[in-house]
Parts: sequence; structure tokens; C-alpha cells
Amino acid sequence: MKRLSQFGRRLLGVGAMLLAGAAHAADYPTQPISLVVPFAAGGMTDVLARQLAKTMQKALGQPVVVENRLGAGGIIGAERVARSKPDGYTLMVTTTAHVVNPSITKQLPYDTERDFAPVALLASTPNVLVVNPAVPAHNLPELVAYAKRTGGLSYGSSGTGGTTHLSGALLAGRTGAPLLHVPYKGTAAAVNDLLGGQIQASFVDALTATKYIQAGKLTPIAVTTRTRNAMLPNVPTVAEQGVPGYETEIWIGFYAPAGTPPAIVNRLNELAVSSMNEPAFRNTLLQQGTTPGQMGVPEFRSFVSAEIRKWGSIVKDAHIEAQ
Repeated sequence: MKRLSQFGRRLLGVGAMLLAGAAHAADYPTQPISLVVPFAAGGMTDVLARQLAKTMQKALGQPVVVENRLGAGGIIGAERVARSKPDGYTLMVTTTAHVVNPSITKQLPYDTERDFAPVALLASTPNVLVVNPAVPAHNLPELVAYAKRTGGLSYGSSGTGGTTHLSGALLAGRTGAPLLHVPYKGTAAAVNDLLGGQIQASFVDALTATKYIQAGKLTPIAVTTRTRNAMLPNVPTVAEQGVPGYETEIWIGFYAPAGTPPAIVNRLNELAVSSMNEPAFRNTLLQQGTTPGQMGVPEFRSFVSAEIRKWGSIVKDAHIEAQ
């Protein structure tokens, strides 16, 4: 009887916690919400986060503030969220770098799977290999030949460990082209130096790259996905230009700290999917080669887990050692 009594008390305690969580979720939100973006303003991640913040603020009736917390390839911003209370008031929008970092960083200050609750996929897009028009190349074989002939080609990325960095590392490993990686704190900074000629090439998300390609300010060489992009139909893939099996993609995810009540996570997922698929914004994304997300919470959680393992294999294939 004593054991049953102890079990009963534990059961009542769990029930009380669940009821408290449900009550908290029902009242949510009662204060401003911080949306942490671990990269600089102006890039794809920041654009999507601000669209999401606008939707959330309107639907939830509380201020939603985008907080750009830069540094360490997204790790500094992610750590801030991982250490926050799981109450739905500190959230994160970040790139594929989040699922790559476990493979390239020896000692992360958090566990990527255990310390975060995946909420929603916001959008996905190919990376586009683009060059400054001064570079005498219009396709991948010409670019590889130019890099080998001149002894090296500098390419910028949005930060060490992100897909824009790894896309170049994987290409260098598969082709033998001497590519010099130049990391920046965000896409906007890399593109700015590419336009100015300080670097020669970059892997840039299609959302950002399309407008510069259409304006003739950057020359597209290849898209990194398995198939061509509908908005860049004349730009061949890396794979079809002599690098079979090559494929990388950038996607932006929405996360909460682990332990956030499921009711809050589900509500945030609904708002995220609605925000990315708002007709005018969805049309803008599609016109710029970007696909808005539509995953539910369980599907996105499984997707994140699979991506951690996929990028681990890419890092291994690219012979990149964890630092």
C-alpha cells in the first residue's frame, strides 16, 4: 500500500505539472517575445524572421522583437536560446548551420537534439554558385579551370560551417579546384564584398542571389540542388556539370528551447506555416527560387534529426575536421 501511495503521489504530481503547463499555454503570450537570429540583418534568415515576427505580433497581440545575435557560425545565438526558459518567450530562427555545427565543432555549449524543440520549417532554397562578372567563367568547367590556372579562387560564405561554406568545401574536394574560403558574418556582408570585387565567388541562397543575377551584377555558375530551380531554369546544377552526386541545400528552421509546452509549440508551428504561406509573401518567395515550408511539428522534428546525420556525412566526405 505504501508503494501504491508513493506512486499515486507521483502520478498526481505529474498531472498537476501537465495542468499547469496547459494553463500556461492557454494564457500565452502575456509579455513580449524575442526571436533570436544568430546572423546579421539583411540575409535570408533575417528576412524570414521579420516576416514571421510580423505575423506572430498580429496574431498574438504582443510585441515580437527580432534580436540579431551574431557570432561563431550561429552558436552564440543558439546558446542564448538553449539556456532560456522553455516558456515560448525566447525563440530562434536559424539556418542549416544549426544542424551542421555538431559535426564541425568539438565542444558545443549545448546539445543540438536534446536542448531544442523543433517548431517549423520556414523555407528551403538552393545555394547558387555566383561569381563577380570580372571572373572569366560562365559555367563550372570554366570556373574550375580558371581556379587551377590562377592558383586559387576566393569564395565567401555566410560563416564557417554553414551550407555556403560546405558547398565550396565539397566542390573543392570533388573537383580538386583550389578554393580559398573567406567566412563572413552573414550573407549580406559576403555579397557586398563579392559585388565590390574583394572576393571572386560565393555560394548564396537563391532568395538573395536571384535579384543580383537578374540585374546582371553577378554571374550564375550553378545551383547546388539535385534538380534545376524553376526561377533559374537556365542555370545548370553542379551535378550535371561533371560532379555526379553533388547536392546541398539551405533551409531555415524555427526552434524553441526543449521543454516548451507542446500546445505552445503547436501554436507557433501554425503561425509559422501561415506566415510563410501568406499569399503575397509566398509568391515573393517562389519568384526568388525559394519554397515556403509546410511541415507539422512531428515531421519537422524527424527532418531535423535526419539532417544532422546527413550533414555529418557531407562533412566527413569533405574531409573537414571538427575544430
